[in-house]
Amino acid sequence: MERRRFARVFKLEAVRLIRKRAVSVAQASRDLAVHQTQLRKWVQDFADDPQQAFPGRGQMKPEQAEIARLKREVTKLKAEREILKNAAAYFAKQSP
Repeated sequence: MERRRFARVFKLEAVRLIRKRAVSVAQASRDLAVHQTQLRKWVQDFADDPQQAFPGRGQMKPEQAEIARLKREVTKLKAEREILKNAAAYFAKQSP
């Protein structure tokens, strides 16, 4: 069974239905054919950060993108440090 994907607009409308129109999660679940747990997660995600909620497939929040960039940079710097360490050891052996 293929996983269902929902557009950002659909998620925002579902959250608006629950929060602003005071429809219960159970009723919204039946009306929208979405599991209650999923709806609760959408409401929580929206409550945590309304501007960055539901960034889309393959997109990260700015904080997550920055963390990923920094991790790549750390990996690169560790490799460079290892090369320099090995070069220093090599030249230390070559010096009389």
